Amino acid sequence: MAVVTTVDLPLLPLGRGSDLATEPGVECPGDLPPASDPHLVERARAAKEALGDRVFVLGHHYQRDEVIQFADVTGDSFKLAKDAAARPDAPYIVFCGVHFMAESADILTSDAQQVILPDLAAGCSMADMALLPQVEDAWDALVDAGVADDVVPITYMNSSADIKAFCGRNGGAVCTSSNADVALEWAFDQRPEGTGKVLFLPDQHLGRNTAVLEMGIALEECVVWNPHRPNGGLTVEELRDAKMILWKGHCSVHGRFSAESVDQIRATVPGVNILVHPECRHEVVTRADLVGSTEFIIRTIEAAEPGSSWAIGTELNLVKRLADAHPDKNISFLDRTVCYCSTMNRIDLPHLVWALESLVAGQVPNVIAVDAETQEWARVALQRMLDLPGRTAR
Repeated sequence: MAVVTTVDLPLLPLGRGSDLATEPGVECPGDLPPASDPHLVERARAAKEALGDRVFVLGHHYQRDEVIQFADVTGDSFKLAKDAAARPDAPYIVFCGVHFMAESADILTSDAQQVILPDLAAGCSMADMALLPQVEDAWDALVDAGVADDVVPITYMNSSADIKAFCGRNGGAVCTSSNADVALEWAFDQRPEGTGKVLFLPDQHLGRNTAVLEMGIALEECVVWNPHRPNGGLTVEELRDAKMILWKGHCSVHGRFSAESVDQIRATVPGVNILVHPECRHEVVTRADLVGSTEFIIRTIEAAEPGSSWAIGTELNLVKRLADAHPDKNISFLDRTVCYCSTMNRIDLPHLVWALESLVAGQVPNVIAVDAETQEWARVALQRMLDLPGRTAR
C-alpha cells in the first residue's frame, strides 16, 4: 500500500475550498467548535460595556476570532504588555494570551493594576522548556568549565518571569524576534572582542537563525545545551569553542514546519512567496523568501500585491485571519500537518465571558502576580532591551 506524506497532499489557498480527508492541520479536524452557548457573544459584550474603562482587553495575534473580536488592542506579546502599561487608569487587564505574556504585563504595569488570565492552563510549551533550576544548573556548569565570565545570557520574550530575572541578575537582557540580532550584538559587545559567548534561552531556532543568518556566526560555533543530559551533553572543549550556547527548546508549532513542505509548495504553486517566522527550523528559514516576526508577517501581507501567492509558516489562527482579510491574495498555510497552538486556544469565549462577568460581580479571577524580587530583576533585563537601538526583522 502506498504511503501518503505531506508532500503528496493537494494545496488549497485558505478560504478557497478544503479537503478534510487530507488537511488535518487546516481544519484541525472539523475546525474549532462553536461556543456552546449561543448567548455568549451578547454576554461578553454586555459585561465589557458594564465594566467600561475599568477593563482593558489584550488579544494576541494567535487567539481565536471569537476572542479577538473583544480585544481593545491586538499584537504580539511585548507590544501588548507595553499597551497595558500605557493604560494606567484601567485597574483590570484581561490578557487573552498565555501565561508568560500575562507575567510580562504584570511586570510592566503599575501595582494598582491587576492582570487576569482567563484560563490558568494557557501556558507555553517553549517557555516551559527552560525552568529556573535547570538554567541555574547550566550556569554552574559553565562556571565549572571556566567560561561563565565570558557568557552573557539572552532570553527570548517567550520565557517565564524568573528566567527573565535570571538574565537580569547575570548581566543579560531580553529580546524579541524583531530585535534578536541587536540584542546579540549588544551581548557580544559586553565582553572583550573575540571572547564573548551568549547563552540563548529558550528557543534554539531563533538563536541559531539570528546568529548564523544575521550575525555571520558559523553553524559549528553554535552548540545546543540539553538540560536533560549531564553537562548539557557538551564537553568542556565544545563550550570553550562555542560562541552561541543554544538552549534545547522550541515552539511546538513553528518547530514542526519542514524543508519538505517548503520544497513541495514551491513545486506546486508557481511564483509562491515563502514567509516564515524565525522560530522555524534553520533548514526552513534558509529556504524561505522572507523571515520575520509576527508583526513583520502581517505588514508584509498587507503590503503585498493583489494576486500574489503566499505560503506562511506561523500559527494557523493568524494565517487564516490574514487569508480572510486579504481575499485578493492567495494565502496558504505552509504545512497542513501543523495545528493550532493548543495552549493559546485554551482562551476561548466561555473563559473570557466568565472572567468579564466575574469582574462585573466584584470578583477578580485568575490574577497573575509576579513577586517583587523577580519583577525587579526581570525589569532590569527588559530595560536593557528597551535601551537597545530599534531595528525590525528582515
